Amino acid sequence: MLVLDTEGTPVECVGCCIDITERKRAEEALEESEERFRTFADFTYDWESWIGPDQKYIYVSPSCERTTGYSAEEFFENPGLFMELVHPDDRESVSMHLRSHMEDTEAQHSDFRIIVRDGDILWISHNCQPVYDRDGKWIGRRTSNRDITDRIRLEAQLRQAQKMEAVGRLAGGVAHDFNNLLMTIMGYADLMLMDLAKDDPFREKLEQIGQGGKRAAALTRQLLAFSRRQILQPVVLDLNALITGFVKMLERLIGEDVELETVLASGLRRVEADPGQMEQVIMNLVINARDAMPGGGKLTIETVNVDLDEDYTKEHDVSLQPGPYVMLGVSDTGTGMDEETRSLIFEPFFTTKEVGKGTGLGLATVYGIVKQSGGYIWVYSEPGQGTTFKVYLPAVEGEALSREKEQTSYHDLTGSETILIVEDDDKVRNLACEILEPQGYSIIEAQNGIEALRVSEEHGDQIHLMIADVVMPKMGGRELAEHLRPLRPEMKVIYMSGYTDN
Repeated sequence: MLVLDTEGTPVECVGCCIDITERKRAEEALEESEERFRTFADFTYDWESWIGPDQKYIYVSPSCERTTGYSAEEFFENPGLFMELVHPDDRESVSMHLRSHMEDTEAQHSDFRIIVRDGDILWISHNCQPVYDRDGKWIGRRTSNRDITDRIRLEAQLRQAQKMEAVGRLAGGVAHDFNNLLMTIMGYADLMLMDLAKDDPFREKLEQIGQGGKRAAALTRQLLAFSRRQILQPVVLDLNALITGFVKMLERLIGEDVELETVLASGLRRVEADPGQMEQVIMNLVINARDAMPGGGKLTIETVNVDLDEDYTKEHDVSLQPGPYVMLGVSDTGTGMDEETRSLIFEPFFTTKEVGKGTGLGLATVYGIVKQSGGYIWVYSEPGQGTTFKVYLPAVEGEALSREKEQTSYHDLTGSETILIVEDDDKVRNLACEILEPQGYSIIEAQNGIEALRVSEEHGDQIHLMIADVVMPKMGGRELAEHLRPLRPEMKVIYMSGYTDN
């Protein structure tokens, strides 16, 4: 500061020095801290932002562009851009969520969908925390948004798999019990038919019972297919040859108002599957396509070699392994499906047809066969745009086996050997005895594995054959055979069951 004399002339300068080293250090530390925070926020995968009390953005991390396709500058210029991105179906709940931030002093969290620049729909996990100054005044909010689309998709796949597994177990259990009942009904009907003359008036009635039993048995086979508990006989298979072999039958099945086109890839890889069950898959998909085109249309069956990468398998099915596959596609130009219908089509007994015009087991059967064959099925559909089913089966090496059927000669099944029948269901066991005893066989009965061991020990003579149920209380058929094999190595074994997991 200058000191002046009476005439205003400077005569001296007075000053003081203040040590601001600590302040400078504090400022530098603050700058370093801010730089560290900005560097962290700029490089984090999450999309971070800071919003002031005027609802304008103070800071937006660069990762917002990686997530949404919009740059930080675009958010600065348009503070309402965030709400514009929110999916229309979620906008009301998100708006209420954001308004509550103004009143709530606690951090809040919500998950919702946004539509990004390229049109994709993403799920984000949104966390928002109010920010206050030292005096407790609200000065804005800090938000963090994380893309959780993959997690949501995996959770949905897991829930679907768990639901289908639970329904499958129920269906398999029902089919097992139902098969035992059908075996008794159909077996005794056949026995009675054997004793009736050809012109007996009761013969037609018994034949009707048998036909009804066969139709019911077909339903249980579909239930077993869905529950993945049917017995398959997989072979190395050429899908092109399979399709070509019964395309004429498919043409008769769909009628003249539907055009059938086959687009079969040359050099198609082989798959390992049960030929009869794969025919069932194709037939059910074709019938489903036909029914979706009541006014006629075009139905396309195609095959192609595909290589599924990790991105595709992760998106569609967590159990699907990357690698070479054969894709079997069935497409129609029919009515199509909305998302709700599409999510239910593989569930047993779900059908969009009128009462009495469908069992709701066709696509459930397809699902079970494909899954049991180690494959995967995916459906693409929109209302009015038709539907495409794509079945992916793992490719295998080897030559396809010929499907020519061997001629089998049958002879009168009579004999004098001893047979041990082990079955916990009294009606089924009694039926087996009534069928075999008139043919000359000596029959020994047991209700379970433990009783069979005792009976075998008491019976000193040779037992030529054991017919045993696979699943029984106390001891099943497989465990029983393991116990008896060292004691009776010459004894043959036949397993029977309503279904088997093996």
